[in-house]
Amino acid sequence: MEQRSDGPAGLLRQLSPHLFMSLPRNDQRLKAEQYVQGLLAAEGRKTLSNIAAQLGGEPAQQSVHHFISGSSWGWKPVRRSLARYAQQLVKPQAWVVRTTLIPKSGAHAVGAGRRFLPQLGRTVNAQQALGAWLVSERAGVPVDWSLVLSGPWLDDPVRRARAHIPAGVGAATVGEYARDAVLRAPVPWETSALPVVLDAPGLHPGDLVRMRDGTDRPLVMRICRETVLSVDDAALPGCSTRQLPAWRIVESMKRFRRRAEWQDPRGGSTAGLIAAVPVRASGGGCGAGGAPALQALLLAEWAAADPGPVRFWLTEAGGTGVPPAHLLRLARLTDTVARDFTEVSERVGMPDFAGRSFQGWHRHITLASVAHLAVTASAPDRAPAARTLLQGVA
Repeated sequence: MEQRSDGPAGLLRQLSPHLFMSLPRNDQRLKAEQYVQGLLAAEGRKTLSNIAAQLGGEPAQQSVHHFISGSSWGWKPVRRSLARYAQQLVKPQAWVVRTTLIPKSGAHAVGAGRRFLPQLGRTVNAQQALGAWLVSERAGVPVDWSLVLSGPWLDDPVRRARAHIPAGVGAATVGEYARDAVLRAPVPWETSALPVVLDAPGLHPGDLVRMRDGTDRPLVMRICRETVLSVDDAALPGCSTRQLPAWRIVESMKRFRRRAEWQDPRGGSTAGLIAAVPVRASGGGCGAGGAPALQALLLAEWAAADPGPVRFWLTEAGGTGVPPAHLLRLARLTDTVARDFTEVSERVGMPDFAGRSFQGWHRHITLASVAHLAVTASAPDRAPAARTLLQGVA
């Protein structure tokens, strides 16, 4: 991503007093800015030692470690400030809540465990995080994070104490983490009615039911192709209501296929097919049945060259009159998140925290998200939005 001449570091200097105003002490606000500057400047992996090298070398390492893992400043107010400025920059079309798997070489990094990594097609040692992003088709900025903790981290009192995991953090499903992310996201008032796109393996229709009960935002949730649904006979009289996997329903309803064209994250356009079928969803997951609990719209998408659908989505927003093509356009914002995580988040060291501290992980990823904002705002195509951002803090 090409940068403007003043660059992320210059923009950060102007925004830092406002992003970090919740930190109670002057030295903490200074260290927060220095840490983000270190993330922007350090070469290679953004370990605490590499960041400290940007701030004075070995003597600074203990100070950096304490500021991230041992200090008392709260990351939630910083995330609220970050969300406010991200909203001004991105002009978001939706919130995207998406899983990120972060491979780790050792077993001591907080939250690390054996997890399946789709891009490698195998199980690896990794952290699993859920990020809440403000996203448009042009850019996305993460503004809130959850670290998914498995049983070994929660049930072993010694391990839990070493990681300083708070007593209130307990076992939860991916769906519960996702619901919490939806309800807890630091929401500027301008974004309170934005639709939410959920892309996290392990979600099932029951999660959509529970999220719908907690928010009136439109929800679009990615599901696996084997998720069991039935055609909604109230919307499609005479159709079989037998419960079938999502892919079978789309395959059997060829008359619902439509050609579509959408913008891809690289700025080009992609032609393909979409399908939208009214369905009833049970509370079960992949391969599970159950009593119907939700009238919804099943969405499917695939490129023209693909033999069949490659992604499936479930939404209750179809009943609001929103065209299926628009709903799928929102769903495809997950591609913007995937692109920006690779091109921006990884570049500023978001996945690089290797410490054992739960609080340290949250502080690091919060400050890395600030670095992500600075890089995104410094791109040439974001110049008008960045000027508005700076006018707002003048």
